[in-house]
Amino acid sequence: MTGSNCGAAEKVKPAASPAADKPADIAGNISYHAQYSPHFSPLAFGPEEAFYATAESVRDHLIERWNDTYVHFHKTDPKQTYYLSMEYLQGRALTNAVGNLGITGAYAEAVKKFGYELEALVGQEKDAALGNGGLGRLASCFLDSMATLNLPAWGYGLRYRYGLFKQRITKEGQEEIAEDWLDKFSPWEIPRHDVVFPVRFFGHVEILPDGSRKWVGGEVLKALAYDVPIPGYKTKNAISLRLWEAKATAEDFNLFQFNDGQYESSAQLHARAEQICAVLYPGDATEEGKLLRLKQQFFLCSASLQDMIARFKERKADRVSGKWSEFPSKVAVQLNDTHPTLAIPELMRLLMDEEGLGWDEAWDITYRTVSYTNHTVLPEALEKWSQIVMRKLLPRHMEIIEEIDKRFREMVVSKHKEMEGKIDSMKVLDGSNPQKPVVCMANLCVVSSHTVNGVAELHSNILKQELFADYVSIWPNKFQNKTNGITPRRWLKFCNPELSEIITKWLKTDQWTSDLDLLTGLRKFADDEKLHAEWAAAKLACKKRLAKHVLDATGVTIDPTSLFDIQIKRIHEYKRQLLNILGVVYRYKKLKEMSAEEKQKVTPRTVMVGGKAFATYTNAKRIVKLVNDVGAVVNNDPEVNKYLKVAFIPNYNVSVAEVLIPGSELSQHISTAGMEASGTSNMKFSLNGCVIIGTLDGANVEIREEVGEDNFFLFGAKADQVAGLRKDRENGLFKPDPRFEEAKQLIRSGAFGSYNYEPLLDSLEGNSGFGRGDYFLVGYDFPGYIDAQDRVDAAYKDKKKWIKMSILNTAGSGKFSSDRTIAQYAKEIWDIKASPVA
Repeated sequence: MTGSNCGAAEKVKPAASPAADKPADIAGNISYHAQYSPHFSPLAFGPEEAFYATAESVRDHLIERWNDTYVHFHKTDPKQTYYLSMEYLQGRALTNAVGNLGITGAYAEAVKKFGYELEALVGQEKDAALGNGGLGRLASCFLDSMATLNLPAWGYGLRYRYGLFKQRITKEGQEEIAEDWLDKFSPWEIPRHDVVFPVRFFGHVEILPDGSRKWVGGEVLKALAYDVPIPGYKTKNAISLRLWEAKATAEDFNLFQFNDGQYESSAQLHARAEQICAVLYPGDATEEGKLLRLKQQFFLCSASLQDMIARFKERKADRVSGKWSEFPSKVAVQLNDTHPTLAIPELMRLLMDEEGLGWDEAWDITYRTVSYTNHTVLPEALEKWSQIVMRKLLPRHMEIIEEIDKRFREMVVSKHKEMEGKIDSMKVLDGSNPQKPVVCMANLCVVSSHTVNGVAELHSNILKQELFADYVSIWPNKFQNKTNGITPRRWLKFCNPELSEIITKWLKTDQWTSDLDLLTGLRKFADDEKLHAEWAAAKLACKKRLAKHVLDATGVTIDPTSLFDIQIKRIHEYKRQLLNILGVVYRYKKLKEMSAEEKQKVTPRTVMVGGKAFATYTNAKRIVKLVNDVGAVVNNDPEVNKYLKVAFIPNYNVSVAEVLIPGSELSQHISTAGMEASGTSNMKFSLNGCVIIGTLDGANVEIREEVGEDNFFLFGAKADQVAGLRKDRENGLFKPDPRFEEAKQLIRSGAFGSYNYEPLLDSLEGNSGFGRGDYFLVGYDFPGYIDAQDRVDAAYKDKKKWIKMSILNTAGSGKFSSDRTIAQYAKEIWDIKASPVA
């Protein structure tokens, strides 16, 4: 063998041992995969080859558990939940897999026999590019908890080849390039060549002699299943994330056209199949883009539902009655936001057109099967699809949606006469603009689901009191809250081993990993000087690791003894990264005005920002550019750079977060109140002993309640004030703080380069108008934000106080385990019970 460690590899005798748990046997199994599951030349065994062989050895464990779980569910036939999501942000799988399986130490020893450290092999793995932000990461945390709680559950998604995009930062700002996670292959996924379903687009509806309807013609693609096993923590259960890939068949390839030189025409259907799973959230500014997005959504829904029905029928054969009315007692479908809404009309179509059920029975089954999670109150995120596009792409589904809308309106008129005047705001089909009639997907979800939930107490209240208030009058018991959560395995135990060991030591148990409420036991040690010393040492180790990542990724050297201030999330105006960087600009200006003596009293701070801006979201991309331009000036200013550094962390993803979050000390969650449904990164930071500066928005409200008001830096308008403040602005009543004007003026002066930031700053000016009037209240909240940052500076100087605040943040994070969230979904929405493999 060649490669850096080929000699060591040659000394380990290959021996297939799929269930190996001792280092020597594991090493033999790794060597076996290197030789007999080859993906590289036989003489190569560098770090990359070693990673793939190691991953395939771990996958043996996962397959064994997955098979056992599948057989167990088939035999016991429990009710199962099927979770539909357009995105999953899985992150790397190796550390999580060996950690959940309880074989981290054995694998660390095994790979040493090849001359490698496990951490080095972990670094070879690429993040699975299946998601973008909080929605996808939440789905992945939920899968981890479903498996850990032994719940009969299953995730469905799409296998995006190029992901959203890989972010590159240049002098021009953000550049988007395709993700390369599948350029070689993923060692975790298992193609299921026997699980293939047809998915139709376009065509027309035929009325058969018996009056039934059938969708025919158009183009038909194949959905091929890839399974990614998801192991539970300290359990024998392993569930599946089933990803669909779109394929065309050999029959769809026109050999005559190809031989005639018509190469593109000969493989048109193959090209269209590749487009469906090419990119997550393709640009939808064009009609073609809108059509592709709708295709993606339907492809996910149709393939997944056909699979669910096939599995139901497979098990139905073993039951005595085998009636379709049993379907909701065996199947729960959870829609993660509005992207999978088409599951509703598709389930109706399959039941009526394929299985021969009547409307009433199909509707009863669908209604009792489907539940919907709302993740946003932002108007642009509440999907509305053109009725014209829908009818063209999915003619049968448009018929079904029209019938759902018609029956809903008739029900309101007949049973809720007092609500008749509200029908226009509740109906599924909105034709108020005759040129652009739309299907309101959130309305379709509410009308057709047995349960609708929000994802934080504040968000759920806004849904009930504002967005869906009229529906609450009709169905008062339909709406619930399920505050989001995070898996403590990935987000503390595995990514922050230093702090995890300290927590286990002081609590005298590691049971907190699956019972996070035990963290409250740390409160009684919050003033203990020994714990303080250990806590500070663990945080410093994490900060040093983070400083190395920042140097490697950006070339910026940062001081681990400075306050690490981090904001990492999708770049959006409502998340207010602009407020953050304007605060940095103001801080820089004040530092420049200080004498040398005054600077000595300053709390040194390193501000880090990370996140992707959608390729077509111009103002978000301007914010990315501004952060980088400010950093370039500040970091190279010798008068200031001992006291302030600014780094934009490129290509933010799960693996980057696993380094940034443990090393953080202050985290910014500063969205305009009422606009962030929940947020989950706030939970991850708090769990890792990071103090939050934030508004009363999303889950911040509950985090502040749990960790204590004194351990959270609060500022900003409250959700119930926002509408009034916007009205005041329209009426010319807003008076900007002089500090806010100073920060904007410094940017306009060209202090940070010649780029024209006027369009971005214009969004903060004027009282009204499209793209103006400071809709997100940056100017209103700026003085409170600066004052809160002053309180942060003062608190950080008192190291004893700060460490106590850090400890109490971790101690108060027990509520925010996704195990708690999923247990509530299982009991209160899905009605499913644990089904552990013996």
